[in-house]
Amino acid sequence: MTSRESLIYEKSFPVEAGFDFAGRVSGEVKAILTGMGLSKETVRRVSIVTYEAEMNICSYADQGTITLQVKPNFVIIEATDEGQGIEDIGLAMKEGYSTATDKIRSMGFGAGMGLSNMKKFSDTFRIISEVGKGTHLKMLLRIRKDPDSNQTSPGAR
Repeated sequence: MTSRESLIYEKSFPVEAGFDFAGRVSGEVKAILTGMGLSKETVRRVSIVTYEAEMNICSYADQGTITLQVKPNFVIIEATDEGQGIEDIGLAMKEGYSTATDKIRSMGFGAGMGLSNMKKFSDTFRIISEVGKGTHLKMLLRIRKDPDSNQTSPGAR
């Protein structure tokens, strides 16, 4: 799933358990990509997968990391956590399936759409999980150009 293109930008963000800072990483990623001049569609898709990955770490892990890589034609988001892991990945990928606690649901999360949304909005999606150890997600998204823009490549201005 790796692209052999040269790396334009890379940054890793720590994610803590709980909801005190939930959404911070996805907001930063959105600002970085917008500043690079990526299309609104690309920024939207990357923001969605990053937010969903971040919320899963906040909800189910002790801590984690989200890494953003930007290449000329791709954005790669990797999310790694130290958490409970996923017992049945096939079941967890089904829309509406959730192991969220009542507390998480009372905050408006845990609808069972996170993993399926990440897969839906990624061009390539990989998940590896080990119960009691954690989960690793890698999502590759092609950079799409807005039809009415002059966008050439990330960072080109």
